[in-house]
Amino acid sequence: MEKFDEFGPEKILQVYDPETGMKGFTVVDNTALGPGKGGIRMTPTVTVEEVFKLARTMTWKCALADLPFGGAKSGIVADDKKISPEMKKKIVKAFAEGIKVIAPDVYVAAPDMNMAEEEMEIIAKTIGSKKACTGKPKSMGGLPHELGSTGFGVYHATLVAIKHLGLNVKDMTVAIEGFGNVGTFVAKFLSNDGAKIIAVSDSKGTIYNKNGLDYNKLMKVKEKTGTVINYVKCEKRDCEDIISIDADILITAAIPDLIKDKDVNKLKFKIISQGSNIPMTAETEEKLHKKGVLVIPDFVANAGGVISSYIEYIGGSEKKMFKTVEEKITKNTRLVLELSKKKNIKPRDAGMEIAIDRVKKGMKCRPMK
Repeated sequence: MEKFDEFGPEKILQVYDPETGMKGFTVVDNTALGPGKGGIRMTPTVTVEEVFKLARTMTWKCALADLPFGGAKSGIVADDKKISPEMKKKIVKAFAEGIKVIAPDVYVAAPDMNMAEEEMEIIAKTIGSKKACTGKPKSMGGLPHELGSTGFGVYHATLVAIKHLGLNVKDMTVAIEGFGNVGTFVAKFLSNDGAKIIAVSDSKGTIYNKNGLDYNKLMKVKEKTGTVINYVKCEKRDCEDIISIDADILITAAIPDLIKDKDVNKLKFKIISQGSNIPMTAETEEKLHKKGVLVIPDFVANAGGVISSYIEYIGGSEKKMFKTVEEKITKNTRLVLELSKKKNIKPRDAGMEIAIDRVKKGMKCRPMK
């Protein structure tokens, strides 16, 4: 187990149900700014240690997003592929019964691996509160991530980075790694602003056209064939070749550990905006920073999803969600880049400094229990 420190974890709740054999746990890392927020993942190998690390990440992500949430995370030990849909429902219900003692006052759940809106509906109904979780069905007031909140946030973080460097979005060429829920929306919004999308990848490969790819045609190809590689009038390359593209901006929106130390010298991008989580190590980011590449870290750029969750939590509308994502991502990305420039530190270090400061202030203001 990771060592306890001044920030947490505050609570580790382990639950068990003898009837279903359900084993699960919730780690509430820090509630200085509000109830701990974090998803529930269901895998056969999930551990308390894994969940703690994710909960700590949520502490910093929510603080940097300037939300009244702390950090938390949950795990249910079960193999989604080996249990029946009916048994899964029983396990989720049993888990919800187990966390009633902390949800929604101390913990607010959300979907994660093998957990979606159907499971969130079970949790909310079992606990008896719509505030027990976000990611609920639309019929229950949910704001699904399919609306594009994360991609919309990455887009605004990228705009701030472009302006920070004194560049014009209409002059930018863009490569997008991953053409799913995040990448498609970033492509849409940047295209609408006049940026030129010259390369896109998915699990089947990379496509490239220096003269630009048509977003609407690309979406039709993806929807009809399931992959971008069937787009015509382009070069086809391997998946990993996306990072070798000569473009101004790289949007990472799929796999972790995309960029390795050995790749640093061959990258030609001016800006890397992390729509995916952990696309490189902090050490690789440091090398890119020294090289002059502006890297917007994941917990800054892709916070649109958790901001959307907050709007759902307070019963806000889709319109309010988009407005809040734009305001918060824009403001916080500016703060991070300004501090990074002022102190000559990489943006991730600047973001962490801001997040830690906010949590510490929250801890000082919190009344004694």
